[in-house]
Order: sequence, then C-alpha cells, then structure tokens
Amino acid sequence: MLEVAEGKFDIGSIVEKMNIALIAHDVKKELMINLCIAYKGILTKHSLYATGTTGSVIVEASGLYIDLFSNGPLGEQQIIARLAYNEMDMVIFLRDPQSVHRDREDAKALMQLCDLNNIPIATNIASAEMLLKSLDRGDLDW
Repeated sequence: MLEVAEGKFDIGSIVEKMNIALIAHDVKKELMINLCIAYKGILTKHSLYATGTTGSVIVEASGLYIDLFSNGPLGEQQIIARLAYNEMDMVIFLRDPQSVHRDREDAKALMQLCDLNNIPIATNIASAEMLLKSLDRGDLDW
C-alpha cells in the first residue's frame, strides 16, 4: 500500500492510460460503433484516437471523447506515423478483407509497425473484444 495525503492507495489499482487507435473501413463502421458502445466503460479509461469519419460516427453514437485525425487514407497515415514513433499502445482496425482498397499498402505498413513495435492489433471483432477484455483485466499493462 502506498500512503497518500487523503488515505491509502492500492498500487495494483493504478492503471496507466493506453493510447488506442480506432480505424474502420466503411462496411465495418457500424460494427466499430457497436463495439465502442458495448465497451464504453473500458474505453473511457484510455486515450482514444481515430480517423476522422470513423471517430466522428463513434463520438456521435457513443459520446466517447476521441482525438480525430484526418479522414480516410490520410488519417491512417497519421496513425502510422504515431506507430512508427511507438506512440500507440493498441490498434483496433476493423478492415474489410473482401473489398479492394486503394490504401492496401497503408494497411500493410500499419500492421508491420504493430509487429515491429509489439503493439497489439485487432483486425476483426473477435480479436478486438479479446484485447479490450484483456485490457480491462490488466493483462496489457506495461
């Protein structure tokens, strides 16, 4: 236990805020909204970043506070830059693997940087839920 002026703190209960990037291709935006609403209690404890359109629809539907980057591929590139400097702790990137995207190289770069910097990334709803539940349990605190 750590003594504090007003009382005692259990040091195990101190959770560091994580920087979480949220990206969703157009056909996955509704799924991202539903994920953010369902896990709002967890997400509110962390700093959220998103591409412009994705972030705007999440904010409108959930009321979460999200720092917004530009729309579309430019926003993805801005997140990629943050990943390159190891400034993100987690990425939820709900992508549409069946459609042809002009930004495939950006998606590849994003995933490579996550691998390079050991940043957990979820590319589908199942892995996103697992990461968020692990985050809530404290499994991802480092």
